[in-house]
Amino acid sequence: MLNVKLIAHTPNPESVVAAAARLCYSAVGVDALLEQQTPEKNTKFVKMLSSMGHESPIEHVSFTFAIEGVSRALLAQITRHRIASFSVQSQRYVRLDDFQFVIPPEIAADEASKALFLEAMKKQGEEYLSLAASLQASHKARFMAEGMDEKAADRKAEKMANEDARFVLPNACETKMVMTMNARSLRNFFKLRCCNRAQWEIRALAEEMFRLVYPVAPSIFDGAGPSCVAFGRCTEGKMTCGKMKEVQAKYAAWKEQAE
Repeated sequence: MLNVKLIAHTPNPESVVAAAARLCYSAVGVDALLEQQTPEKNTKFVKMLSSMGHESPIEHVSFTFAIEGVSRALLAQITRHRIASFSVQSQRYVRLDDFQFVIPPEIAADEASKALFLEAMKKQGEEYLSLAASLQASHKARFMAEGMDEKAADRKAEKMANEDARFVLPNACETKMVMTMNARSLRNFFKLRCCNRAQWEIRALAEEMFRLVYPVAPSIFDGAGPSCVAFGRCTEGKMTCGKMKEVQAKYAAWKEQAE
C-alpha cells in the first residue's frame, strides 16, 4: 500500500525564495533583505513570481520524501525526472524472501484476473528463491574450493546470487525509496504526473506528495497541479480526459482543507 511521508524540507521555504529573488534586483545583502521580510510580504511576492513565470528562485527550496509501497514499474517512471535525488532499496543487497507486490486496481477489481495475477506472483516468488538458492550454493562451493572460509564465502555468494536472481522479479515487485526534489522540479512533476492521463500509480503518488507540500509552502505551490489547474486549461488536446472542472474542484478543495 502506498505510504508517503515528507521527512525534511528547506526551513522557511517562502522566506528563502523571496530573499533569493529580491537579491537579484537589490543593492543590499541577504541579511538586510531578511530583516525586511514579513510572512505577508513573502506570500504576496512569491505569488507574483509565480504569475510572472519566474521560477528559478524556487530551485533553492527542496523537499525530501520517504516513499513505500510502490512498484518497480513506478521506479522506472519517476527516475525519468532527472532533477531529483533517489536512494532506492537494493535488490543486490536485500534478499526478498517474501517479496511484496503492487496489484493494479483494474486487476484487483476483477476476481478472475486477480486470481491469475496472484498465482503468477506466487510462482515468480518461488522461482526467484529457488534460483537464488541454487546460485548461492554454486558460488559458495567455488569460493571455498579457492580457499575462502565458509562464512565469508556464504556472504559473498549470497550477494552474487541476489544480483542475478533478481532478473526474474516482476515489475509489480514492491520497492522503497527516499527522494529529494527542488520546488521547481516538483511543480513540473505535478504538472505531468497529477494529470488524469498519467499512469494510475504515479498519479496517486504525485497527488499525495502535492497534499504534503502545499501546507508547508502554499505560495510556492499555489498554482501547482496538472495543466488544467496550473494554466486553467487542458494542454492535452484531443487526448484530454474531459474532466477539467472536476479536477480543478478537487485541487481547490485540497487547498481549502490545508488552510
